[in-house]
Amino acid sequence: MDFAPSPKTQDYLARVQAFMAAHIAPIEDDYLRQNLAANSGADWRAWQVLPVIEELKAKAKAAGLWNLFLPDATRGAGLSTLEYAPIAEETGRSFLAPTVFNCNAPDTGNMEVLHYFGTDAQQQEWLGPLLAGEIRSVFCMTEPEVASSDATNMQATIVAEGDELVLNGRKWWATGLGHPDARLAIFMGLSNSEAAPHARHSMVLVPLDTPGVNIQRMLPAFSDYDPPYGHGEVWFENVRVPRTNLLRGLGDGFAIAQGRLGPGRIHHCMRCIGAAERALELLITRGLSRVAFGKPLLHLGGNLDRVADLRMAIDQARLLTLYAAWKIDHQGVKASMNEISAIKVVAPNVLQRVVDEAIQMHGGAGVSHDVPLTALFTVARALRLADGPDEVHRAMVARVELAKYKAKG
Repeated sequence: MDFAPSPKTQDYLARVQAFMAAHIAPIEDDYLRQNLAANSGADWRAWQVLPVIEELKAKAKAAGLWNLFLPDATRGAGLSTLEYAPIAEETGRSFLAPTVFNCNAPDTGNMEVLHYFGTDAQQQEWLGPLLAGEIRSVFCMTEPEVASSDATNMQATIVAEGDELVLNGRKWWATGLGHPDARLAIFMGLSNSEAAPHARHSMVLVPLDTPGVNIQRMLPAFSDYDPPYGHGEVWFENVRVPRTNLLRGLGDGFAIAQGRLGPGRIHHCMRCIGAAERALELLITRGLSRVAFGKPLLHLGGNLDRVADLRMAIDQARLLTLYAAWKIDHQGVKASMNEISAIKVVAPNVLQRVVDEAIQMHGGAGVSHDVPLTALFTVARALRLADGPDEVHRAMVARVELAKYKAKG
């Protein structure tokens, strides 16, 4: 197996790096301060998108740096999972870059669902505007009243009544729900309680302005509402949509989810690695620039050993993630679930570890808004829950490992 970047990857990566250096890095700190001032508070109805975001998106689209995540060459860049991975890593160094290149979650996963499983009519109505960056979408799966670490626990219902589907249930931690441009939800719910556990659920496209769709609140993560995106709680109360809004077929929810989450987890993990690289740079820069007890901080208290350990941890996480990406490309998502679970544990934990050390090196500044470390820590800690908690993914890895011994017996 060969993880060396292809010529296509090298070309896109160089262009992404140049764009980020020229257009994103110079304004990102100011943007974060302005966004904090413009979008404070929990009332998502007052949130706004700062004009610079649309300006940057227009520049990225004009530069051909748009929808790079989608492997289809007509709708995206035509990059494989492995080819896109280094680009995802680079964008992970910035809070703005994924949005600017139209490569941010949950839209990437939702666009992939529509690309692979949507009908022509569904693609025309929803995929086109999403690919153009004109609207945003959310994914409604997690529920407040059940242990969502076991997705088969979902209790929200989908009932077929003639040519309509009737939806009821409460969903939360729907990322992007507070965005002013959010227009579409993909709702996953129970459609046949008598079927096999992984054939009981379905996915339905629900316009957010449909009667009965009621956004209740935004949910803070470590006291941050993450405007103008936000994670929210939304109730579906006798929501009626045409049966044509069903994705693929009744009972196909988990089959769709498997295809959606595999590449998406690669994207998340590579962005984690990019964020970890940025945190390590901040740690080293701070450690070399500040002097205590007659020496640079970096040369005190075992800090050099910490730097070495963090360097090795990041590189190990990268190689494991690239291997998972390679396996998806060569053997498919289903055959790669063990590796996908492994990286989902490793990458966010590595990011959390690096950020924690960087915060310590910065002292009081590390927990302020003067550096981006608290935001990076929130990302890392939240990702250890999103798309399944660490424990679920460790259980998958353990099952696969133990099966080897059962086979020998």
